[in-house]
Amino acid sequence: MSVLDEWTRQAIEELGLDPDVLDQRLVLDVARDVAHGVTRPAAPLGTFLLGVMVGRGATLPEAADRLTRLAAEWSRRDAGR
Repeated sequence: MSVLDEWTRQAIEELGLDPDVLDQRLVLDVARDVAHGVTRPAAPLGTFLLGVMVGRGATLPEAADRLTRLAAEWSRRDAGR
């Protein structure tokens, strides 16, 4: 088990969360897409917003798709400047 996997498992346990809710790869992909499509400091904010969306009832894949699309649109808009 990697350090990331172990930390994630322990954080989920400590926070009393359902481990089945987390798709670690998907969350990291969103962070990457936001960091590259917007700016690096936006990555943690994007993943926070992802969590807020899921907390409000969106599915993780649905919320991830919306944020990834927004980052891609932002990147295209920024490239057009």
